Amino acid sequence: MNSGSGGPGGSKGAHGFVPVLLALIGNILVTTIKTVVALSSGSSAMFSEAVHSVADTLNQLLLLVGVVRSRKKPSGEFVYGYGNERFFWALISACGIFFIGAGVTIYHGVTSLAEGTGAHITGGAFVVLGISFVIEFATFWVAARNLVRTHPDSTWLERYHEADPSTLAVCIEDGIAVLGVIVAAIAIALSYLTGNFVWDGIGSIVIGVMLAMAAIVLITKNRSYLIGRSIPLDERDEIIELLQADPAIERVIDFKSTILDIGVYRIKCEIEFNGPALMNDAYQQENLRDEYDNVKDDFEEFKKFCVDFSDRIPRMMGRRIDEIEARLKAHFPHVRYIDIEIN
Repeated sequence: MNSGSGGPGGSKGAHGFVPVLLALIGNILVTTIKTVVALSSGSSAMFSEAVHSVADTLNQLLLLVGVVRSRKKPSGEFVYGYGNERFFWALISACGIFFIGAGVTIYHGVTSLAEGTGAHITGGAFVVLGISFVIEFATFWVAARNLVRTHPDSTWLERYHEADPSTLAVCIEDGIAVLGVIVAAIAIALSYLTGNFVWDGIGSIVIGVMLAMAAIVLITKNRSYLIGRSIPLDERDEIIELLQADPAIERVIDFKSTILDIGVYRIKCEIEFNGPALMNDAYQQENLRDEYDNVKDDFEEFKKFCVDFSDRIPRMMGRRIDEIEARLKAHFPHVRYIDIEIN
């Protein structure tokens, strides 16, 4: 049996849209002003921040594409919907952070140290960093608040495991961006005060390493979704317990699940029916006695009874499975598709 109502996108498909959109708008502004200052000053740390913001802007554009495409309704080609689009584009975004953001930033910092090039640092750099800090912190705060609101009773570690990868990516990227602004400000200030521009190059490398760490975290999370992450174990046990509580189910032989979108799961289980329970449902004691009295001396009537019985049992099993699926959905609304197979 297969059951499903609505598409996997559902109301969950809207998750991540507002945080990603706000982060994209903020990063376009930040990228513009950082790039201008980086080109005019020649600061390696400021260049790293500019590259960081360019990477964030492109990545958040990819995240937005993923969020929008994941909300498409199921089609004949993709009957379970397009929820995995969210994870695919988030993975591409995370790879962009690693190769573009971290790679270019670390390379530029190492090159700056090797060449020993200086920078023309003015007070404008600190003004830009201050503006960037305010904008990056604001978008980080929106994403963090969204995580808290959608998982109010969870710890931060639990939120990491449960969160929409798009919102989580914004939260981590903008959190790293806030730290990156602080690192850049310290590196530029030390270079300005000491006249030693090694600090500027070191700041660039530190920012690149932070970006690489963030990218690895996001790549790992999205990989787990794309290869078929299962429903949490505690909910799995609750579903099996509910199934086995039904008198018609002798036992659950096999149980599998996979995520289709944020908060949307498909489960498949193989069960063994309880024959006596079905028999009791098919015929109450008095009705069965009547049937026996009608057919005990007539072989043709007995054959008709057997045909009727063999036709009735599959229909009863189908109705019982429908009832079980409805009960599962009432208790676990995020289980959108249910496949129950009879052993």
